[in-house]
Amino acid sequence: MDVKIVSSQEEGAQIALKIFQDQLAKNNASVFGLATGSSPIAFYEAAVNSDIDFTKATSINLDEYVGLDGNNDQSYIYFMKSNLFDKKPFKVNYLPNGMAKDLAAETKRYDQIIDDNPIDLQILGIGRNGHIGFNEPGTPFDITTHVVDLTPSTIEANARFFENKDAVPRQAISMGIGSIMKSKKIILFAYGESKAQAIKDTIEGSVTTHVPASVLQNHNDVTVIIDQAAASLLKNK
Repeated sequence: MDVKIVSSQEEGAQIALKIFQDQLAKNNASVFGLATGSSPIAFYEAAVNSDIDFTKATSINLDEYVGLDGNNDQSYIYFMKSNLFDKKPFKVNYLPNGMAKDLAAETKRYDQIIDDNPIDLQILGIGRNGHIGFNEPGTPFDITTHVVDLTPSTIEANARFFENKDAVPRQAISMGIGSIMKSKKIILFAYGESKAQAIKDTIEGSVTTHVPASVLQNHNDVTVIIDQAAASLLKNK
């Protein structure tokens, strides 16, 4: 892992932006795996304010809540449109359909999309319990797209985006760890003291399903972008 400790999210965003630009210089029809949540927002703002051109590129998002449609301002399609897609259009954007009547069929559909569009560069955030996407502790490393029952800690962490905890969906469709690990290059963002233990376990701990992000130790091209607070528990800085 290439660990970069930055002074601000804005500095981290510029590092990620350079990696994106380098990828597009190699192939302007690249496939980018994208994430939602607070961690990548500064990067999306930097991308919107740049002269970067995504019009020949494809995006594939990590996940979506079950039961929320694109008109719901807490859905991930709404988030992506508001923060990136409406301002920086791509050739095509793929997201899981949280309103699918047949969720098993939807996971198979999404696996096919990923197989047909191998991801060149994947963006990740990390949960306080070490989850990536909605792959919670205990998720097998070889799993592909699946329906997830969200843990109480994830529901609590996401409650700040909703009216209250009871309004947070209890399920999501998530790209699996096996699919994430097929990405050619990965960028993981983490900011704040609340992510410090997860970052320590991810970078310096054992590779274990108890910390899903620890599997990234087995990938040959991962850039971890963290601030001082998120890096505070690392022994080797």
